[in-house]
Amino acid sequence: MDKLVNDFSLGLFFWQAVILVVLILLLVKFAWRPIMTSITAREAGIAAALAAAEAARKEMQNLQADNQRILQEARAERDAMLKEAREIKEKMVADARAEAQVQGEKMIEQAKATIDSEKKAAMAELKNQVTTLSVEIAEKILKTQLSDAAAQASLVDKMLDDVKLN
Repeated sequence: MDKLVNDFSLGLFFWQAVILVVLILLLVKFAWRPIMTSITAREAGIAAALAAAEAARKEMQNLQADNQRILQEARAERDAMLKEAREIKEKMVADARAEAQVQGEKMIEQAKATIDSEKKAAMAELKNQVTTLSVEIAEKILKTQLSDAAAQASLVDKMLDDVKLN
């Protein structure tokens, strides 16, 4: 430090001060305004970017809220559709069971009617056969008993006696 104080020159100091003042004046005149303008523009750009980021953050929050709401609505709609599908399935199953029950009862009734008609037809056929057999048996018995004239006269007398008694 002693060396600086010992080597001090007033002329050099004066010229350095003059150059410094001129340099500051030139900077103020030509560079200060553009630098300040660019700094101000930069500050405005940063503020606008921050405002845009804040607006985007708020928009994202709104979109997330809307997405949550839409998701809730979609879930509710899906649940409602599943419930409706279950109800339709249960109704279809119940209708099919009822229809099957009705068809089964109808088939049973038709089977009973068919069995009844077959039974009646079989009974009628049986009666016809029994009647035919009875007539044939009676005819054969009568032929054997009425083959001689004395048996015929005896049978006629017997029948006449029965008729008178009634």
